[in-house]
Amino acid sequence: MTEIRGFQGRSVAAFESRLLEDMARLIERHGGRPFVAASMREVPLEDNREGLAFGEDLLRGRFDLIIFLTGVGARTLVDVLRTRFRIEDITAALARTTLVVRGPKPAAALKELGLAAGIAVPEPNTWRDLIRILDAQKPVTGLHVALQEYGLPNTELLEALTSRGAAVTSIPVYRWALPDDVRPLQSVLTAIVAGEIDVMLVTNAVQVDHVMRILDKDQQSGFRRALLRMLVASIGPTASERLRHHGLPVDLEPSHPKMGTLVKETADKTEHLLRAKRLAGS
Repeated sequence: MTEIRGFQGRSVAAFESRLLEDMARLIERHGGRPFVAASMREVPLEDNREGLAFGEDLLRGRFDLIIFLTGVGARTLVDVLRTRFRIEDITAALARTTLVVRGPKPAAALKELGLAAGIAVPEPNTWRDLIRILDAQKPVTGLHVALQEYGLPNTELLEALTSRGAAVTSIPVYRWALPDDVRPLQSVLTAIVAGEIDVMLVTNAVQVDHVMRILDKDQQSGFRRALLRMLVASIGPTASERLRHHGLPVDLEPSHPKMGTLVKETADKTEHLLRAKRLAGS
């Protein structure tokens, strides 16, 4: 039997913001009809008091360990520090501290400063992986730990660190807000609830929070019912964890947590997985 590949004209929803046009083109390239709407807007903190207070403590040698969760956040934090401190003093202070990176992007940001991470968390880079490697290589009991936050606070990671006896300072470098105009997002969600969409792609955990925030309780129920007859593809474990937290299904994760891989592998498996899911639910 010939394997059916590509979306074959099926409707595909996604909530990508920064790479919205790229996502739409990828879906079209693989034979889908894109319904893409931005779900988030990056908002740098206007008041950088937390970042600058971190810089004061960093230069005093207060921290034993610093965790960098994202590349963008790491670079933004350094930019904040440079408004008050010399870059030579910043890098020297960081070099005296154990640096932990969650994946290659924050590692690359540190490399730009001539720094190397002492501990690197491998894929899939979830907070549980981070805690597991710290438990094995650098137990945090009694340590002063700085945590470069991103988007929404990672409460599970904070609780895991503090429960192990660490004194944790969170540094919220940037946060996410809903788009200025949420009407395109509401339109895509209305189409999902109405049963007009076949596939949903999720490329970021915060997207899930914002989708559920837009929907009222009745709409959330309709959204959950709609997803039972749709293929839901998540870019990786962190996004999948957030979907399950909200009681939403995860049908597929790509072999690598990349947007292009997500779209291609979802397209190639849509017919088989969607047919099986709908037969099981009928």
